Amino acid sequence: MSATPRHAVAKPGRPRVAALLTGLLLAAAGPARAEIDFQRDVRPILARHCFPCHGPDEGSRKAKLRLDRREFAVRDEKADWRAIVPGRPDESPLVRRIEAEDPDDIMPPPKAKKPLDDRQKAILRQWVAEGAVYTEHWAFQKPVRPEPPPVKRADWPRNPIDRFILSRLEQEGLEPSPEADPVTLLRRVYLDLIGLPPTPEEVDAFLKDGSPDAYEKVVDRLLASPHYGERWARRWMDLARYADSNGYEKDRERSIWPWRDWLIRALNDGMPFDRFTIEQMAGDLLPDATLSQRIATGFHRNTMINEEGGNDPLEFRFHAVVDRVKVTGAAWLGLTLGCAQCHSHKFDPITHRDYYRFMAFLNNADEPRIDVPDPEITRRRKEQQRRIDELEADLENRFPPELRADWFTPARVRAQAESGVEFDHLADGSFLALGPAAGKDVYTAELELPAGRYTHLQLEALPDSTLPHGGPGRSDGGNFVLSEVGVALAPATGEGEDQPLRLARADADFAQSGYAAYKAIDGRKDTGWAVSGDGNWHVARRLTVQLAEPLELDQPRRLVVRLHQQHGSKHLLGRWRLAVGRELPDPRPMALRRREHLDRRLARWIDRELPRVVRWEPLEPH
Repeated sequence: MSATPRHAVAKPGRPRVAALLTGLLLAAAGPARAEIDFQRDVRPILARHCFPCHGPDEGSRKAKLRLDRREFAVRDEKADWRAIVPGRPDESPLVRRIEAEDPDDIMPPPKAKKPLDDRQKAILRQWVAEGAVYTEHWAFQKPVRPEPPPVKRADWPRNPIDRFILSRLEQEGLEPSPEADPVTLLRRVYLDLIGLPPTPEEVDAFLKDGSPDAYEKVVDRLLASPHYGERWARRWMDLARYADSNGYEKDRERSIWPWRDWLIRALNDGMPFDRFTIEQMAGDLLPDATLSQRIATGFHRNTMINEEGGNDPLEFRFHAVVDRVKVTGAAWLGLTLGCAQCHSHKFDPITHRDYYRFMAFLNNADEPRIDVPDPEITRRRKEQQRRIDELEADLENRFPPELRADWFTPARVRAQAESGVEFDHLADGSFLALGPAAGKDVYTAELELPAGRYTHLQLEALPDSTLPHGGPGRSDGGNFVLSEVGVALAPATGEGEDQPLRLARADADFAQSGYAAYKAIDGRKDTGWAVSGDGNWHVARRLTVQLAEPLELDQPRRLVVRLHQQHGSKHLLGRWRLAVGRELPDPRPMALRRREHLDRRLARWIDRELPRVVRWEPLEPH
């Protein structure tokens, strides 16, 4: 509907054509309202068309005019000038300017490209005529229970909420829809309350229940279901930015699920909204705060966390607090507080100063980690700790300090190979395999031991220039795989079977990945000890085997050692030497011995890795 032509400025005493036009426009817009509502009808118009230049933000305010607050728009009757004269729209500059036709007078100005339509002008005129009543945003008003409106069909409502619905339907000239059939009704209430449809069995039970309160019983049961809290917690979790990971580039896992569970319990228990608010805002500040109340403050711990190595923790704490201001404003006030981070809000009564005062309040909060004990988890932790204590106590046995032993290589040693390969017995007591290598083999050595006490056997794998890549193995790469070591005591008389000796553990100064020393005594032929590695690994290596029980000899005896090599092709020892020894007592404290052992291992590792280190020299451009 187009506006009736008029002069740019209405004069007092002229016929109230504008007032008549207002009534016509409002009637055309829909059913007549008893009065204009500021929040519903007026504020949206002012916020979109007027507040950018005449709102809360003093940085963009024009003509020193504020229309967002009544005391500035109306002032008092003694003021030299005021934009609104309550009850007298024709005397109000605001009404005259929005109804003006002269481009130099009309508001909003044409260059703003936000013109008011005729209906919006009519609403503003009627609002001024009714007294220009301002009301606060709902977030700043104490909730007041409204009285249910009167309705014509008094028999239709079943509760007060029905009366509000019916009143609006009657206002629009509509009739309520017929009641849904029982199955549809049941499905709707299930989806509304728990987010899941009813099962066929639940539908059958509802249809068979002929009691007048069958529906009410279903509602009560669903409200008591834990699924009720799970469904409705989702909405609040979205507002709070809930996530099980930290966000940003690493996005590591976070354990904030206790707050999620608190929220679900709060909804299932029907926690009053004031307590719901207080505990999430400042539950830890309540007198004698419980663990549950402290967990509730996790609402403010859902912001993203940046764990990138080069970040500035204070910078990202600032970003986290900024997000908490936004979340709090949106969740509890329905306001976009974030706009005031850069300037006073253009549409809501939040100043730049107010924003940072509120931000400072949230920035004062600590961010502690809270243990949330659970009986089952506590039990499992105790069990795991007990196991940890046992393993730590056994570390001395699993990772003993370096062995101090009295080693010697028997002068009389004989060696032979199952494949028939011959050995050259060298002056240092080692054996060098000669001729073509077999695919797999078993070396047997017999050592003549004098009477004495023996606790360990040592095998040295030695490099040699006659072997591939210098050895110590005979494979194409110079490696070997010792599948199994067997040790036995030959009969004293030379007749009968050998007596096997049990082996307790095996250690090596180096082992190839996947070929640890212990695999040489694990009783399996498909595993073993090998020495290939990074860099130059064609060096001497030692495998030390401990007897399960010391070997006590009161007379000379023969010790038989079998070296099984059953891996791949030609993965055999090329040059090797055996020695036996007895462990020497060491009176030094175990901690000192272990530290010395670790220092030696570190030194060996450094010697091995040092050749790989590249020295970088910075260059200056010229």
